[in-house]
Amino acid sequence: MAINFGSVAAAYARNAANTATGGMDPRSKDPTQNFADMVSEAVKGAIDTGRSAEVMSAKGIAGTADLREVVSAVTNAELTLQTALSIRDKVVQAYQDILSMPI
Repeated sequence: MAINFGSVAAAYARNAANTATGGMDPRSKDPTQNFADMVSEAVKGAIDTGRSAEVMSAKGIAGTADLREVVSAVTNAELTLQTALSIRDKVVQAYQDILSMPI
């Protein structure tokens, strides 16, 4: 699949023109609240994806779901889990780096 860099640049320019603050406008005065909300929503989304994959797997076993739908749901759940584990590993590594910094 070839990437058309002209269309990518045009899409970026449209997005930059539509977003006056560059997308970094805080939703509230408390930045920790925004981060906590973001993490909470991400975890809820990951849990929902896993539950959806479980439901589709059960439907596939019962023979009431299309095989493509089952494979798609399970693959989506697997990618979500891999992403969550990768983020967890990066957070743990950053924490360990901070702990090893000299005072």
